[in-house]
Amino acid sequence: MPSFGPTSALIVVDIQNDFADPSGSLRVADGAQVVEPANRYSARAAAAGAFVVLTQDWHPAHTPHFARDGGIWPVHCVRDTWGAQFHPGLAVSGPVVRKGSNGEDGYSGFTMRDPTTGATIPTELDSLLRSRGIRDVAICGLATDYCVRSTGLDAIALGYRTIVLRDAIRAVNLAPTDGDAALDELIAAGAIIEMGAE
Repeated sequence: MPSFGPTSALIVVDIQNDFADPSGSLRVADGAQVVEPANRYSARAAAAGAFVVLTQDWHPAHTPHFARDGGIWPVHCVRDTWGAQFHPGLAVSGPVVRKGSNGEDGYSGFTMRDPTTGATIPTELDSLLRSRGIRDVAICGLATDYCVRSTGLDAIALGYRTIVLRDAIRAVNLAPTDGDAALDELIAAGAIIEMGAE
């Protein structure tokens, strides 16, 4: 269990209907199972004076990120739709960092990438954390092998001590080992993987 405090933050990644709900357009297997542990971590973080922030995919209806427009993913998390909304069971408290709003690939909570030019631009997440003196981040949410992985790698690169909460993540697993490979990559980069035992 991570030790939360005033210089730590919990980043809750993309627990949205299109990923977490069984009828979502880009459903993650057992994705809804992250809601309860994410809520538990959020409550503990807030009680300890830590900063809680959420990320949210927020795509336009057409973007090179989507298969119909040349990308690899089905249409998902189109802004102002049911699929883009947070899972109804998720406790939403704290600021929300939206990503992919202008058609970018928005895997990381910290950065977005133009799928055509490859240019990378920051979100406001790093500035939100630095303005509060945050040094340590714990990450949970969806999906292990994409947005959790990218958010974790960026956090490490930016100098944050980074914990990934193993019981509150799930993988897409386009290949069966993608989730495990993402965790291995995070560990190699310096992340700490915690099971969240009581």
